[in-house]
Amino acid sequence: MAPHPNPVDIHVGKRVRMRRTLLGMSQEKLGKAINLTFQQVQKYERGTNRIGSSRLYQLSQVLDVPVSYFFDELPAEIPSAEIPTLTDVNIASFEKDPLVKRETLELVRAYYKINDANLRKRVFELVKALAKPSVAGKNGCAD
Repeated sequence: MAPHPNPVDIHVGKRVRMRRTLLGMSQEKLGKAINLTFQQVQKYERGTNRIGSSRLYQLSQVLDVPVSYFFDELPAEIPSAEIPTLTDVNIASFEKDPLVKRETLELVRAYYKINDANLRKRVFELVKALAKPSVAGKNGCAD
């Protein structure tokens, strides 16, 4: 294992976590599916342990995505001269990322369970309207 997480490993780990959470799968369940402990899954998701190619293939099968999914949205240029230290990699900010929060993913799952496309669009417009700053009160809520 490298002494510092590589930015690519961190990115791949975030994608593993995002997909796992979107599917509503626990780290323990994912680990069992590929013969790993949940602690090892945590290390993969944080980028502290590098995922080998055969393991990445297994993950893609269990998470039902192509291997390329894990590299989607990877920046075109990653500075190789500067490898961040653990203190530089703000793991706490990863945990605060709204795209990987359980609440966000549950909302997305529920949204896509709405079969009627027109109704789904109306729900989308409602959520956008509620999210706009309100003159009546803070956080879009009138008291």
